[in-house]
Amino acid sequence: MVSDEKSIPEMEISDKYSSKKQVIPKNSEKEVKEMEKAKKELEKLKNFIVKKYSFTQSLSILPPQSIPSFIEEEEVPKETEKHMHLFMIIPEEKLKEIPKIKQEIVKEIEKAKEKIWLHVKTPVDVWELCLDSKFELLQPIAMSFPLHDKGILGALRVAEIHKSLVLNKFEKYVVSYVIAGSLVRGEAVKTSDVDVFVIINDTDVKRMPRVELKERLRGIIYQYVEEAKALAGVKNKLEPQIYLLTDFWEGVKDAHPVMFTFIRDGIPLYDRGTFMPWKALLKMGKLKPSPEAIDMFMSLGENSMKRAKASLLDIAIQDIYWGVTTPSQAMLMLYGLSPPAPKHLAEEMRKVFFEKEKMLEKKYIDILEKIVRLYKDYEHEKVKEVSGKQIDELIKDMNDYLKRLKELKEQIEKRTHEKTIIQIYDDVFHLLNTLVGKKPQAKILEDFEKIYVKKGKFTNQHLRIIKDVITAKAEFKKGKMNAHKVDEARKNAVILINDLIEYQQRQDLSILEKGRIRLRYDKDKIAEAIVCSGDFFLLRGKTIQKIGEKIMESSVEELNSSIEKQKLQKDVHINNKVFELLKKELGDFEILL
Repeated sequence: MVSDEKSIPEMEISDKYSSKKQVIPKNSEKEVKEMEKAKKELEKLKNFIVKKYSFTQSLSILPPQSIPSFIEEEEVPKETEKHMHLFMIIPEEKLKEIPKIKQEIVKEIEKAKEKIWLHVKTPVDVWELCLDSKFELLQPIAMSFPLHDKGILGALRVAEIHKSLVLNKFEKYVVSYVIAGSLVRGEAVKTSDVDVFVIINDTDVKRMPRVELKERLRGIIYQYVEEAKALAGVKNKLEPQIYLLTDFWEGVKDAHPVMFTFIRDGIPLYDRGTFMPWKALLKMGKLKPSPEAIDMFMSLGENSMKRAKASLLDIAIQDIYWGVTTPSQAMLMLYGLSPPAPKHLAEEMRKVFFEKEKMLEKKYIDILEKIVRLYKDYEHEKVKEVSGKQIDELIKDMNDYLKRLKELKEQIEKRTHEKTIIQIYDDVFHLLNTLVGKKPQAKILEDFEKIYVKKGKFTNQHLRIIKDVITAKAEFKKGKMNAHKVDEARKNAVILINDLIEYQQRQDLSILEKGRIRLRYDKDKIAEAIVCSGDFFLLRGKTIQKIGEKIMESSVEELNSSIEKQKLQKDVHINNKVFELLKKELGDFEILL
């Protein structure tokens, strides 16, 4: 009546326990109108209830075929059999308010003039049906049509469908199907995991080992998880736990805490007279552990304490130690040094960042030394356990140290960026000074554009890069530069510097070629003469001679110095006397062109 599914045209539905299909005939026009009217009234009623009682956990319509059972169970008037039964679940703490809630909702129902009977229950009321083995009453609640649900109805529905699939497949093996966790506590939401326990009877298995039976049934039960979730149309995920009956009994006999908790809190959706006796015995205090079980649990406690102490030591020695030493090595690498061995790390951090650079305060060096010392003591078996208080102190120290290292990283990066920007600026303007002469920055830009850019020797991009380098230096001084901008300025400057060097080398080669003379003497020997800045150099093998008023021994440094001076001169001059001295030195010679 209230569903948005295909209710008017002919549709097919699957019977729950068989593969047969029924065909529902088309409704008459009068029935359709009545259904639409009922839907609107029901929607208004739902909105009223949810708004007034925001704590409502679920609101649903019970299936018509289940009404006789509810009439009999709750002593509801027989004439309500053809009524719509509205099932409302509220939190347990609102139990005392049920009479008042019913009264107010009934008044609203009377306004709607619809035949609706109201049931208001808490989760405990619902679970009581299961504890009384009235599973046939829980099933219609789980499969009722949801008008509003915070999660409890969807979680119950997916568990009920999964239970039906499991029982339909191998009911004779299932002893109990039990729910637990947030669903039983009434805390389920639409995404809660649904904890279910399936106990399998393995006492009558002859054809296969018990473990094989468990694994086979486990596989099938897990296969049904996704199918149940899809059929229920919910997001809740089933988390089945499978137990063999004999294993479970053994756990109960040994008073295993997990088994006791499960029996105490679990609610059976299906039980063949096994789970409820356990629950009753536990309540009466007749499920008691054996002396051996008590001794075992006591030993477990002692072992757990040992493991806890070992875990604390592991945190202190491994996690905290490496948590401070690895970032410290990273800081030294960022600074430009190779990372030292951990045992020398504190000493290196002290020398570099405390004593030399004054970038790190002494208390942080002390923290590092303290943690490294603790690790060394552990290696030499001087430390065998640490207290929780020590761990808290170490974690606090570690946290303070790492926060300070983040600040140190920013300091190092800023200093590195500063060096990069200054180096870029100095390299670019050193080359420009060589090219246009040592002048003020503005004049260098003006001459570079006039002499080299406008004449096509360099491009406008080169001029833009020079201006960007100047801007980058200015912005860095104002604190506006970041790592990305620094890297971009560096990449562009590399392009400019390479092109300036290449141009300079071409100019040097041109100057050198202008003053280079090849001489043939002594029939087939070749010498080379270089004329620059008024000086004449004679090169024979590794020998360099300078010819002026006389012939003197010279060097590569003097030759290079003379070449540098020639860069500022346009012409090359040769004194006639040089040729006379060459003839004395070489004998007859000829100039090769």
